[in-house]
Amino acid sequence: MQLPVKLSSINKEWDIIIIGGGITGAGIFRQAVQEGLKVLLVEKDDYASKTSSSSSKLVHGGLRYLKEGKIFLTKASVLERERLMKEAPGLVTNLGFLMPVYKDRGTSKWLLRMGLSLYDVIAMKKRHQYFNKIEFIQQVPNIDQNGLLGGFLFFDAQVDDVRLVLRLIWESINDGGTALNYTEALQIVRDSSGNVQGINLKDVENNYERTLLTKVIVNATGVWAEKLHPCPNPKLHIRPLRGSHIIFPTKALPLKQSLSFTHPEDNRPIFAFPWEGGVVFGTTDVDHAGDLNTLPRITNDEVEYLMYGLHSILPSLKISADQYISTYAGLRPILTEGKLAPSKESREHEIWVDKGLISITGGKLTTFRLLAIDTLKQVYRFNKGKRKSSRFKEKFKSFSPIDFDLLSSDNLSADISLRISGRYGIQGFKEIQKADKENLETIPGTTILWAELAYVAQHEQVHHLDDLLLRRVRLGLLSPDGGKKHIQRIQELCEPLLGWDDKRWNNEIERYNNIWTKRHKMP
Repeated sequence: MQLPVKLSSINKEWDIIIIGGGITGAGIFRQAVQEGLKVLLVEKDDYASKTSSSSSKLVHGGLRYLKEGKIFLTKASVLERERLMKEAPGLVTNLGFLMPVYKDRGTSKWLLRMGLSLYDVIAMKKRHQYFNKIEFIQQVPNIDQNGLLGGFLFFDAQVDDVRLVLRLIWESINDGGTALNYTEALQIVRDSSGNVQGINLKDVENNYERTLLTKVIVNATGVWAEKLHPCPNPKLHIRPLRGSHIIFPTKALPLKQSLSFTHPEDNRPIFAFPWEGGVVFGTTDVDHAGDLNTLPRITNDEVEYLMYGLHSILPSLKISADQYISTYAGLRPILTEGKLAPSKESREHEIWVDKGLISITGGKLTTFRLLAIDTLKQVYRFNKGKRKSSRFKEKFKSFSPIDFDLLSSDNLSADISLRISGRYGIQGFKEIQKADKENLETIPGTTILWAELAYVAQHEQVHHLDDLLLRRVRLGLLSPDGGKKHIQRIQELCEPLLGWDDKRWNNEIERYNNIWTKRHKMP
């Protein structure tokens, strides 16, 4: 049970305080707790409320990095993908992609075959397959047949990105860590020599402020990292790159398999794949010039770009943008000189250290554990005597193992049991599967159970309605108008657990509708 913890009630001294509750901060939190350190994680908004809720939902090896010659990044990503599928079944799941090959556009057949073969070698299993033109059309009946030679089937993996972050955080708390959402880092406290001594924090819900003591602070704030400390290399700065997506209903974009193809305008890879009852289509890769404190959203130019790509590959479907369910956009934190095109920039992570302040940026969702390992090596420079292990990579798993014998349920199918346990762990599964029969039904158009809403409302530090509907469960992305038609039932289900009166509910609904309109509605 992860009930809200108060800033006023926690300990004053810590081995390490992590700022940032996205995948990077959560991964470092998990690693540090397993190392036996006394760790606090703080996030000024909700966990995973920025970039880590707006990824492409893929745990992938980075096939395109091979084309750019980044073999070591690809290898690391593939190995981490394989590890995550073994450690978190039901959360990180296998995903097959179909990739068409044309004679006069996109990547050539021989180059794709070479790249996919290397992909398989790294994963130590042969998984790609080639289909001729007739076989490929059978797989994707609506595919553009003009110049089509055939296509490949290859495999990556998909994830609910927020549930990945939350499971890392909850398991860390269960193992002795402490995490606070809606807690802002105001100022780093240093001694006369400039060494980190502590940090001033504020509970943003009640404006309570407190100073805590630590010798090590990890700055895992992504695109905001330079606000706490500028990069020591004056030539390098964080370049926020926006990736935007559209979610369609399956009736509008009826794909039997996931589809990956190159955009005819710039030859960038884009994709469409089934996810949680909808179909995710994306992504863009453009510079974000807006205020970093304002939530990013898809632009008209990005919609036109994506729809042009979709019409080029599936022309007979005649899909229009107004058939969408929702949109979302996230910012990638790239540290760079800014000379390359956005899609050519490196996704490798960077760490810089300043007398106890360790800043980390860049990296990929897939490789969060490797970022954590590199960060902990720097942490021990300031916490000498605390280190218990010199073999980070081999010692720890990111997730507690689940005994599949415990997933037997008279109320849920095997597939749903696996999905629930992957997202909420074994304790969440035990609670959810005990719900009344009507609450074990799926919410129309999604794979979400009504009982999931009740569970997270009671157990997962929910402060606001958007925490519940956009992150703890993804109903706000998967139901038209953010699930507006379900609000009454949601209120009836969750009101006794959240303790909100009617006035609070009305305020929360207004807040939620405002956020959804600004961030997830088509422009």
